[in-house]
Amino acid sequence: MLLYNSLTRKREEFVPNVEGKVSMYTCGPTVYHYAHIGNLRSYIMEDILEKYLRYAGYDVTRVMNITDVGHLTSDADTGEDKMLKGAKREKKTVLEIAKFYTDAFFADCEKLNIKTPDVVAPATTCIDEFIRVIEALIEKGYAYEAGGNIYFDTAKLKQYYVFNDFKEEDLEVGVREGVEEDSNKRNKADFVLWFTKSKFDDQELKWDSPWGVGYPGWHIECSCISMKHLGEYLDIHCGGIDNAFPHHTNEIAQSEAFVGHKWCNYWFHVHHLNTNSGKMSKSSGEFLTVSLLESKGYDPLVYRLFCLQSHYRKSLVFSYENLDNAAIAYKKLVAKIAALLKEEGGAIDQAVFDERRAAFCAALDNDMNTSLGVTALYDVLKAKTTPATKLALIADFDRVLSLDLIETAQKQKDAEDAAKATASDDPFIREIEDMIAKRAQAKKDKNYALADQIRNDLAARGVTLIDTPQGTNYQIN
Repeated sequence: MLLYNSLTRKREEFVPNVEGKVSMYTCGPTVYHYAHIGNLRSYIMEDILEKYLRYAGYDVTRVMNITDVGHLTSDADTGEDKMLKGAKREKKTVLEIAKFYTDAFFADCEKLNIKTPDVVAPATTCIDEFIRVIEALIEKGYAYEAGGNIYFDTAKLKQYYVFNDFKEEDLEVGVREGVEEDSNKRNKADFVLWFTKSKFDDQELKWDSPWGVGYPGWHIECSCISMKHLGEYLDIHCGGIDNAFPHHTNEIAQSEAFVGHKWCNYWFHVHHLNTNSGKMSKSSGEFLTVSLLESKGYDPLVYRLFCLQSHYRKSLVFSYENLDNAAIAYKKLVAKIAALLKEEGGAIDQAVFDERRAAFCAALDNDMNTSLGVTALYDVLKAKTTPATKLALIADFDRVLSLDLIETAQKQKDAEDAAKATASDDPFIREIEDMIAKRAQAKKDKNYALADQIRNDLAARGVTLIDTPQGTNYQIN
């Protein structure tokens, strides 16, 4: 299995620290508002990665944090806490806001068939761990106190900018609009590990610490939560590409300073979902959520398929036209599978099953190429093999793709069967079906004149016959 590692900027064979076991960490949401579908693209692709690792036989433990304190509105440790901003907006407490939007996030995940991680840890439940690690960083000489806050000293590192060949002057405070310089910092790249009341007196959530009453910085949360549940050696760290700097850069700095060795081997970054006007965000344009898509008549799994049709390391452009194309593709997939369910299954051809499964695995082994994985699914539908083999393969692939293909097709088939049963009570419908049966027998007997006559008689009565490989359907005009 090859994965692109953002840290080394190349595809590498995936080899976990412990054979057969995978430790996986996901940066979770800051729960001050609904997740937009751009956020959720990252979680869909991370879900595919986790499910494919399990499919491939690994024992996976996945941990995700919930940021309910400490994430400021600027990446330079300035501005208002996002949670406090949300609380003011809705005139609720921070904890009320956190509970509401955490529940909303997991409700969206359920609709999108995103598996809940094995461990979900809100930052506010891990304060003791943050304090313990910060104390150790101070003791090791990697952190210092200034102006009432605790900062990480990036000058103590051999290399700080690890994800790209950044030029330091391009990242200096003040280059980006709306970022103010913090005069307490020894170096412009230093970042806050702990804020005290001297920083934000109106902060709602505060805890006692050796440095005064305060609260943790955003970056320290993920490091501590990961190490608490997964230990000092992490296999895969996931997140959106916008978190590579500064958040993941800072995680590596503080984690490796604390443990004294390499912390995480593979970094899995999902690229942005864009609109025609640029990167999707909560502050620009229409706020695109799962609920909004549902209100417009889209099944959330159509959005999941839309995401799977593109590679996770490519920016994806969202438009309703593109989503409509995914909806059409999903509807056709389901219709073809519903037709398979109506056929006699036959036996599973193990040779064909193994061949097609190998093609699917080759796609996912190639840096999680979900687009080729979906192509492997279409190839199954085209294959010359038994319906039972096709259905077994579709169910097998859907352990990873999670598009509910068999379940949705079965519901469609059941609905069609129920409609047909209801229609059979109508004398006119029974007569049509009798005439279709007689026409089929006439064609079998090569009595094409009678077959044509039956078609014409029905047409004269407003019934159009539609011949398909699965049989003859009809439409009453």
